[in-house]
Amino acid sequence: MIEVKNVVKSFGGFHALDGLTMTVPRGAIYGLVGPNGAGKSTILRHITGAYRQDSGEILLEGAPIYENPAVKKRMAGIPDELYYFTSASTRDMMKFYKGIYPTFDMGRYEKLKEAFPAVDERRPIRRLSKGMQKQSAFWLALSCRPDYLLLDEPVDGLDPVMRRQVWSLLMGDVAERGTTVLVSSHNLRELEDVCDHVGLLSRGKVALERSLSDLQGGTVKLQIAFADETPPELPQGVRVVHTDHVGRVYTYIVRGSAEEVEAQFKPLAPLFMEALPLTLEEIFIYEMGGEDYAVRDIAL
Repeated sequence: MIEVKNVVKSFGGFHALDGLTMTVPRGAIYGLVGPNGAGKSTILRHITGAYRQDSGEILLEGAPIYENPAVKKRMAGIPDELYYFTSASTRDMMKFYKGIYPTFDMGRYEKLKEAFPAVDERRPIRRLSKGMQKQSAFWLALSCRPDYLLLDEPVDGLDPVMRRQVWSLLMGDVAERGTTVLVSSHNLRELEDVCDHVGLLSRGKVALERSLSDLQGGTVKLQIAFADETPPELPQGVRVVHTDHVGRVYTYIVRGSAEEVEAQFKPLAPLFMEALPLTLEEIFIYEMGGEDYAVRDIAL
C-alpha cells in the first residue's frame, strides 16, 4: 500500500501540491487523472523519492520512501520524460538496472525480446524513435519484477497494437504477482478498461478517490422522454448534476444508483426511460467541470 498524507510542495511560492492525500491499495491498478497542472507528475516524483515534500508523509507499507533504498528497490518507474545514460543502449541500461535491483530477472529480460521485437537492444536509445524508447523503458522496468510500478503517461507514443501488448503484460503481472500499478494518464477511455481505482486531482489536491465501480455506480446518465414537450417538475430529493435535451428526449446526469434514479422518475409516467453508466471521461468532466473547465455542455 502507498499512503500519501497531507503532502505539501511549493516551487518558488507556487503550491504544486496543497495538502494532497491519497491511498493506493496493494495489488490495484490505480489511475491518476486530472487537468494539466493538477500535480500528477509532481506527486509521482515524490512517491518515487525523486522529490522531497515540504510537509506531510509518503509511505510504502508504513515506511517512508525518501532516501530509503530498501523501499526504493521494490519500486520501478517510467517517467513522462525518459532518462538514460548518454549513448547507452537498452542492453547497457539492463546491466545498470541489474546492479541496482536484486529482483532483476535476466530470464524475463531475454523472454521479453519477443514482446518488443522491433527494439534493437544494442542500438543507442537516443537514436530510437519515441515509441521505441518507451518500449525499451517497459522492457527494462518489467524485467526488474518490481512490487510497485509507477507510470507517467506510459503508452504515449505507442501504436495501438503495442499499447495493447503493454497493458496485457502489466495486467498479467498484477494478476500473477500482485504488482501494484499507479498510472497517470490523460487517456481516460484507456484507463477505464484497466483501472480498478481512480483518483481525481485538482489544484494539488485529490478531489475524489474511489474504486471505479463505486464511481460509476454513484452517478447515472438517464435518458427519458415525456408525452408533453415541457417536462414535468422533478421530484424533491433528485440530485441532478446536468440536464440536456433534443426534442422530447431529455438527458439527466443524476446522483445515485440506476435503481434509485429510475424509482425516483417512474412516478412521472415517462414514455421511455433508460439509465446508463457514465464513462470515466464523463465522470471526470462532470466532477471537475465546475472547478477547472467550462465544458459541462458536452455531446452526450
